[in-house]
Amino acid sequence: METKQKPKVLFFDVNETLLDLTKMKRLVGDALGGNQDLLPLWFTTMLQYSLVVSASGQYKPFGHIGAAALQMVAANHDIKISEDEARKVIISGLRNLPAHPEVKDALLALKQAGYTLVALTNSSEEGLAKQFESAGLTSYFDAQLSIEGAGKFKPFTDTYTWAANELNVKPEACMLIAAHGWDVAGALWAGWRAAFVSRPGQQTFPLAPKSEIELPDLKQVADILVTYK
Repeated sequence: METKQKPKVLFFDVNETLLDLTKMKRLVGDALGGNQDLLPLWFTTMLQYSLVVSASGQYKPFGHIGAAALQMVAANHDIKISEDEARKVIISGLRNLPAHPEVKDALLALKQAGYTLVALTNSSEEGLAKQFESAGLTSYFDAQLSIEGAGKFKPFTDTYTWAANELNVKPEACMLIAAHGWDVAGALWAGWRAAFVSRPGQQTFPLAPKSEIELPDLKQVADILVTYK
């Protein structure tokens, strides 16, 4: 079998890819009257409105969009949450998430293999720094990029182009590693390579190009990448 060429930079999505949202599910569920099953609806509503904001040429912090989405989902279930309450739930929840169990071993293996590791998240710069500090991930990364610098959320092509430029690499030298079908689709359409972490409940988008790697956890993805030359 042909050995593949190493990407120059590995970009990592953060929420769900690196960080476990189980705690977030509990917090959002409590805010929604104990209904933890509403977490996926809240998350997709947050993503939908992040795209609405970017498509309209606007920018609002991801945590504020998440809080607004929580208010919207709550209203549809006859629950009233103030803006302040919603922001407290979302921002404190997002900033205190643990890493998935295999993540640190995977990142260490990739660092030892000589890869440049960069976070690329829709979260704010401040939020990302606090997330990594809380989860103990800061030391594994060569750079931490928030889309704040681009002013547009993933999966806009401009955002991946901006991230590649920040690292001074061409799109084809970049690989995104993410647990979201919309994120890997965006990266692939922007000319990047991609690895999909198929965490429970996550699927690739059938109309997008196929990801180079599709495996259930980050360590299995890393085990493939360390064989690249």
